[in-house]
Amino acid sequence: MKVKGLRWYIIGLIALATIINYIDRTAINILWPYIHKDFGIEEKDGKDALKLITTFFMIAYALGQTLTGKLMDSLGTRIGFVISIVGWSISIALHAVAKTLLSFNIFRFFLGLSEAGNWPGAAKSNAEWFPAKERAIAQGIFGAGASLGSVVAAPFIAYLYLAFGWQMTFVGIGLLGLLWIIPWVIINKNTPDKHPWITKEEQQHILDSPIDKKTVTAEVKVYSWRDLLRFRNTWGVISSRFFIDPVWWMFVTWLPYFLKEQFDFDIKQVGAFAWVPFLFAAIGGLAGGFFSSGLINRGVLAVKARKRAITVGSVIMLVSLASIAYFLDQLKDHAGVAIALISSTLFGFQFLINNLQTLPADYFNGKNVGTVAGMGGTSAVAGTLVVTWLVPVLTRTSYTSFFLLAALMVPLAWTCIIFITAKNKTTNNQVSV
Repeated sequence: MKVKGLRWYIIGLIALATIINYIDRTAINILWPYIHKDFGIEEKDGKDALKLITTFFMIAYALGQTLTGKLMDSLGTRIGFVISIVGWSISIALHAVAKTLLSFNIFRFFLGLSEAGNWPGAAKSNAEWFPAKERAIAQGIFGAGASLGSVVAAPFIAYLYLAFGWQMTFVGIGLLGLLWIIPWVIINKNTPDKHPWITKEEQQHILDSPIDKKTVTAEVKVYSWRDLLRFRNTWGVISSRFFIDPVWWMFVTWLPYFLKEQFDFDIKQVGAFAWVPFLFAAIGGLAGGFFSSGLINRGVLAVKARKRAITVGSVIMLVSLASIAYFLDQLKDHAGVAIALISSTLFGFQFLINNLQTLPADYFNGKNVGTVAGMGGTSAVAGTLVVTWLVPVLTRTSYTSFFLLAALMVPLAWTCIIFITAKNKTTNNQVSV
């Protein structure tokens, strides 16, 4: 049996896994403002408790990004994804039996450790299944899964909570990941050079791309983590993600609290409106992918096209965040305007981040791609941890500082990716330190 366009089925399944991933991780951010009293936590301490929960998740997520990046390179994405998604599905379901904040944090730690595999796995799979000119589109489809997961999560979690309670909500969403494994192991039988279902035309399209042919035909050196830290391109990816990823997580984690405290939203209203910015984020991810791929098709070098997309996304984010910070006091009675500006911010973020996450595949070859992607993910989590601990302090009286901090990190990330990274694939001559 031969299947036309097999690579699109593969990326479609990864996008679906990402949707499930984000439903699982977002559930606590939506539920916590309304269930923390079940754990004996007063209203005034709710955000500090969520900070602690997020910290446990993020520490594990940081470790998991690097460890699972190496796992994906060692075992391949087929088995690597199965290990990752089984781990996170069991972990999220176990949230239902948590009785104390400590037990909740322990389950959260294992959730972060296993969920981390989704990102280096997707970056590696895209490098395997797509030529360079299509990778940003593939990354945009997968990245849209993160946004669509947040779109689905708000109304879906609110409905499950109101209908069945928070314990059964966690059990129900845990089953989603286990069901996903069935089509994954059936369809993703092997890499494109060995897959029995792939057509000869698609195989040649993937493997014989002029940009990627050297990667396929030449033996590629596999670097250790220490070796990879000797390259400018590794540091460009690591440093830029340290600054830019926390902006996304600020909204994933704290948007329900912002809507509750700034506009007095209840959980029904959060479910009705909190998904809107993430829908625009999904559109931004796809738009960013088509933008850079269009440039590549017109002859622009892949890395240069990615950097142009990153610049466009950075400008959109900076203008949107600065506007919210400046006009926040006037927006107290205009929740719709605030949500629109947040939507613009997340549109810009996804426009740029999918191009940034594609750079490891543009800069590195073979079994180094997943490792560098994982290192970038670990750096992103480190930056997010710092910001997570700042947010409860910054938002005690107003959210203005929250948006100013986010606005400041955008040009810092842009500077790192534009001025640290090199123009071409990494070679032994591009050592920076």
